[in-house]
Amino acid sequence: MKITVIGGGNIGTQFAVHCSQQNDTCIYTSTPEVFIPDIRIIDENSRITLTGKNIRATYDADIAFKNADYIFITYPAFMLGKIAEDLLPFAHDGLHIGIIPGTGGGECAFREHIKKGATLFGLQRVPSVARLTEKGKEVRAVGYRAQLYVAALPHEKARKIARTVEDIFGISCDSMPNYLNLTLTPSNPILHTTRLRTLFGDYRKGVFYDRVPLFYEEWNDESSELLFKCDAEVQQICAALSEFDLSFVKSLKDHYENHTIQGFTAKLRSITGFKGLPSPMIQTDRGYIPDFSSRYFSADFPYGLSILVQIGEFLGLNISNMKETLEWYRKVSDNTDEFSFADFGINDLESFLKFYRT
Repeated sequence: MKITVIGGGNIGTQFAVHCSQQNDTCIYTSTPEVFIPDIRIIDENSRITLTGKNIRATYDADIAFKNADYIFITYPAFMLGKIAEDLLPFAHDGLHIGIIPGTGGGECAFREHIKKGATLFGLQRVPSVARLTEKGKEVRAVGYRAQLYVAALPHEKARKIARTVEDIFGISCDSMPNYLNLTLTPSNPILHTTRLRTLFGDYRKGVFYDRVPLFYEEWNDESSELLFKCDAEVQQICAALSEFDLSFVKSLKDHYENHTIQGFTAKLRSITGFKGLPSPMIQTDRGYIPDFSSRYFSADFPYGLSILVQIGEFLGLNISNMKETLEWYRKVSDNTDEFSFADFGINDLESFLKFYRT
């Protein structure tokens, strides 16, 4: 197959190496000159675990997208609208467009592609933690999952795509019954956002911090408590959408196998793949401040938590903890760029349900 990976960052680089083992693989990137054809994946001990095979890199859309069988998009959610526009001329019957991971509302941007015969799909979670060690040449991937899950629009295409993902990664992959299982996945939209709110709850312009705490290794019970409240609200949304099989939208308490606040805190602090990750902050001459350009802020609030809140509001539910967390972000960040279902003609529960029945 011809596979194009959009984005040469952490996840995009990892995907390209795996895809290249049996497929003609190209990375679409604004810096193709830094990429080598035999990009390396290394483990936590810096041992090479997989080497790319003749990976090409280009910033030429025709080379990257024309006659592609699969396109994996690893851009952040706020860039999906633009890339959807760029891909529309190349959409054709048989093209598979994947959003990695599949949250962020990106599915709404690809409605016209689906009408042209393309399939839109997404992975519920990335295959592992991945971090570049040298851009274009090497990426460290640790903690590969034992199981992956995929959903698609139209939903009947998911099973075939799951087999392809399984072949690429050598990891068992199951199909999910509908795309809402991705849209409602609570991972980053409440995992990152609740942590940021409790880390920087006292932040306002003029406040500076004297250090950068580790995001996970210094996770605390206050963060776990707020996360549990938001997690319960996500499950409340799932219960209200009773016409859909949402059995794959697992509580984060189940996902991390801890149902007590103290146990959950200890679990997040101990995960090997999370070790050493700093909180998103930037240094100024007066100290540190939150880095609102970080994906933890710029994606997980306006293109993550905001979507959950809008769905809860369509359903008329009391989701006060998620709403208060989103309002905190809006207040401290001054960000006006936010996903809105209304931009895609989805203005109420009826139009919402119609779209996701596809």
